[in-house]
Amino acid sequence: MANHPSAEKRNRQRIVRTDRNRAIRSAVRTLVKRVRTALHAKDGTAATTALKAATVALDKAASKGTYHPKAASRTISRLSAQVHKLSAA
Repeated sequence: MANHPSAEKRNRQRIVRTDRNRAIRSAVRTLVKRVRTALHAKDGTAATTALKAATVALDKAASKGTYHPKAASRTISRLSAQVHKLSAA
């Protein structure tokens, strides 16, 4: 347990940051799952709209430090390729 004021503050900050990051990660996973569900159902318009929302959320999570920027970029790239392939077919 923290005994010094600075350690107590760091502990409070850790709790707030963990809750925020968990909420962001959960929201991003939900949006990515919607894209994958639309891809699986072969619904091009739903996949495109879901991809836009997921891209915004991933970029924002990467800028906040919740996701690594390259991991977010990789996920966006792979989903975009799949949506483009579905739309082209």
